[in-house]
Amino acid sequence: MDDQPRDTTAADGALRVTVVEPPEREPEDRIALCLSGGGYRAMLFHVGTLWRLNQAGMLPGLHRLSSVSGGSIAAGVLALHWHRLLFNDAGVATNFQGEFVARIRQFASTTVDAGAIILGVCWFRTVGQRVAAAYRKRLFGDATLQDLPDEPEFVFNATNVQSGALWRFMKRYMRDWRVGEVKSPTVPLAAAVAASSAFPPVLSPVVLKLDPATFTPCTGTDLQREPFTSRVVLTDGGVYDNLGLETVWKRYTTILVSDAGGKMAPSGRPAHNWASHSVRILDLIDNQVRSLRKRQLIGAYKAGGLKGTYWGIRSDIANYALPDTLDCPEEKTLALADTPTRLKAMPVDLQKRLINWGYAICDAALRKHYDPTIPPPKGFPYPELGV
Repeated sequence: MDDQPRDTTAADGALRVTVVEPPEREPEDRIALCLSGGGYRAMLFHVGTLWRLNQAGMLPGLHRLSSVSGGSIAAGVLALHWHRLLFNDAGVATNFQGEFVARIRQFASTTVDAGAIILGVCWFRTVGQRVAAAYRKRLFGDATLQDLPDEPEFVFNATNVQSGALWRFMKRYMRDWRVGEVKSPTVPLAAAVAASSAFPPVLSPVVLKLDPATFTPCTGTDLQREPFTSRVVLTDGGVYDNLGLETVWKRYTTILVSDAGGKMAPSGRPAHNWASHSVRILDLIDNQVRSLRKRQLIGAYKAGGLKGTYWGIRSDIANYALPDTLDCPEEKTLALADTPTRLKAMPVDLQKRLINWGYAICDAALRKHYDPTIPPPKGFPYPELGV
């Protein structure tokens, strides 16, 4: 799963470019964390994940956070306020709730998607531009990718509709292997997160207007030319890679994956109108791609070639067979997993329960498959509710 093809030939009219994969390199002995998509459901589930990782003193040890869609909203807030976190000698950020959790919780109490869709249809700006404007107003202000920390590296993944390849936003560069690379991009953080979370068909696409001269020469293969370098059309990163694995696979010896993706429910009478049917087909594709990537990941863990662990919003905590996991009945956690993939204001209690669930299942996965010496938690972040 690398975003560079292997010994292939691409063609564009009379132009032919042979792309040869660079020599294999040994993975870095470092830790990467992947945060999946899934709207506010994923954003809050990942808050629980990050809360548990912080409590275990693991945040400072992360080298890269790779995210898509709803995971990118959480990652963007964490990245922007990383420099404010006060880590003690145990590696625990003592102000984590105030600097991170509270900001996410406040944002989860607002609706973004409905207003963006209505205004995007009625006025000149696109839906994607409206979402980016909402992110700018409520989360990121005028921050750009250059306001992110050097370490850990935050990677926000989108999908290039023009090239069909992954478009990654980072502080050091943004790139698409076919279109090329821009070093030290000054793209607004709000735009990068909006592109990563522009789930189709309603919030897609996000269009970036770029100066072709900012691309480093000869960094693209067959598409480093206009209009690909001047007007980039992007959609949700989950279309290409719904777990955020692409930018960490084969690069790190340890990969942790937090998956809050939904699952397509069976339907005996699927809709025939083009809009509803299109949504159904997109759900089917997402479901299949997610399953394939998950199987490949779990296979790598079992084969011993990769360290780390996976946990999902649909996991059954009983399967971890630990005597001291938090109380998470499967019927309740599956109900949380069925929370719609929306950017819609969420009731306070539901917010807390999703955070509790992300915290609890992350804890079980870490202690079972990654580090059994991590002390068990004393309780949920919001003990009055559980899951």
